Amino acid sequence: MKKQIIILSALLGVATLGWSSDDAKGTAIDRLDNAATVLHQVMATPDKGIPEEVMEHAKCVAVVPHMVKGGFIVGAEGGRGVATCRTANGWSAPAFFSVEGGSWGLQIGVEGVDLVMIFQNQKGMDDLLNSRFKIGADASAAAGPVGRHASADTDWKMNAEILTYSRAKGIFAGLTLNGAVVHPDDDSMHSVYGAGVNYRDVLTGQVPPPASAHAFLSAVRGAKAQAAASN
Repeated sequence: MKKQIIILSALLGVATLGWSSDDAKGTAIDRLDNAATVLHQVMATPDKGIPEEVMEHAKCVAVVPHMVKGGFIVGAEGGRGVATCRTANGWSAPAFFSVEGGSWGLQIGVEGVDLVMIFQNQKGMDDLLNSRFKIGADASAAAGPVGRHASADTDWKMNAEILTYSRAKGIFAGLTLNGAVVHPDDDSMHSVYGAGVNYRDVLTGQVPPPASAHAFLSAVRGAKAQAAASN
């Protein structure tokens, strides 16, 4: 009887692990779909979205849907997002990351902020490819320009590696993210890609995108055209 109980417990443990893995994968896939929705909505906003030129210039695009924060210009709880980078064969498969801590000014008393980060040069891209970096220390970030076009304003090309955009309740605002730490979300990476898949390899195009990434990658590929269509 005791032996049967031990076997049953072991089987239940395996089943629980299997459920947890499936649940983590489902959560990661939901994040991909939510990130696609956020990008579509941001790009479709006339005069308030990300300019066409910024998307055309982007080396990497990262989205954190429904990032949790609160208080009055205080540190954030953080969030989890997805990122893709340009490669010789188009946009890479999405990699999963977490962003934590730091000072998140200009969003006062709000929870559920959608965040988009545009890595606009090689330095910014290299920082994202690293396993861990701090915004403001390792990579500079600034609130990105909004509107239909940014070509007349050259500062956005020179002053920061990362341009940030945030949205809460339909309102767009800058988000500096100084001090925030960005690092791989290993649990989500493992649940979607399996064991042994490297975060850097995913972002450099060494890993084929899963079918679940279709909506997000389509949103990134279509972002420039969507910005032009909203003019």
